[in-house]
Amino acid sequence: MSSVTLRGVSKSYGSVVALRPIDLEIAEGEFLTLLGPSGCGKTTTLRLVAGFIAPSTGRILFGGDDVTGLPPQKREIGMVFQDYALFPHMTIADNIGFGLVERGRLKVEIGRRVAELLQLIRLPDVANRFPAELSGGQQQRVAVARAVAHSPRVLLMDEPLGALDLKLREAMQTEISAIQRALKITTVYVTHDQSEAMSMSDRIAVMNDGVIEQLGTAREIYERPRSRFVADFVGQINLIDGELGAANGALRGFVARGHALRVAATEAAAGRATLGVRPEQMSVVADAPPADLGLNVLPGRVRSRQFAGHLIKVEVAIDDALAVTVETHPNATPVDVGQPVHVTWHTHNAVVLAH
Repeated sequence: MSSVTLRGVSKSYGSVVALRPIDLEIAEGEFLTLLGPSGCGKTTTLRLVAGFIAPSTGRILFGGDDVTGLPPQKREIGMVFQDYALFPHMTIADNIGFGLVERGRLKVEIGRRVAELLQLIRLPDVANRFPAELSGGQQQRVAVARAVAHSPRVLLMDEPLGALDLKLREAMQTEISAIQRALKITTVYVTHDQSEAMSMSDRIAVMNDGVIEQLGTAREIYERPRSRFVADFVGQINLIDGELGAANGALRGFVARGHALRVAATEAAAGRATLGVRPEQMSVVADAPPADLGLNVLPGRVRSRQFAGHLIKVEVAIDDALAVTVETHPNATPVDVGQPVHVTWHTHNAVVLAH
């Protein structure tokens, strides 16, 4: 395995820019996810690392080796696709060992490696079966085993769980994470699924319009998004537009819909800004709390309630132009549709997103 470095890497097709110049450092053994909507540049980035396409500008390094001009077969990568791409006429053992056969490894060495990987993916008894005899999740595990059989420097995964149903996707997230940790292999993973990225990654690069908007751990990106796009794309969030006041100690004023609020100190410039508050950080109460509790308060009226098993989503209309969603515990004091209420949250549970 090795680190992966992108220095000023971009990709254009004529006048169409697929990826603007980016710099990215992926540590040895790290699991990094490229996350974003369709057309954001994440798959282009993966294909550049793989060598399937050449960059318009910049350099790509594996460890200290410049691989920018090398074809895929000389980059020592492992690749896992969404459609598994297993050979249907080969047994599972032959599928896993295919890359080793191509590299001229000894038969006994191939057999040992295949058995080792079948144990790792928890399918020790399927060596003589064919892909069609396995479930989708089992086939995907085999695809991962085949990709890492030759001990690649970097493992690349392009939407590998996209074809699976929700429960199987969740189970496979755990499986792939466990395999990656066991092998300690540098992994670049592409997905548009935010929960998938957050549950599996050491770090996440959130991409939009051909650039990396934010790079950090799942917790950093969720709790402290740096842009309105990141805040809205990763998780659910209430976005409240308003005016940010001048810096003044530990708190700053924020006026939204005619209501005076407060936010924790921030380096954002005074003026038009957006306040982001996660639904689980808000509460709904019938009566306004005492001012000395230091809570932000917005009065409103319950527009809807949605039972979601482990929580209840309450939508509260602040006025005709603004509504917020609050997640409450099923055992919390119930509120009725049409009931006047107050939405509250602590100053430190919000983030200011400058325009």
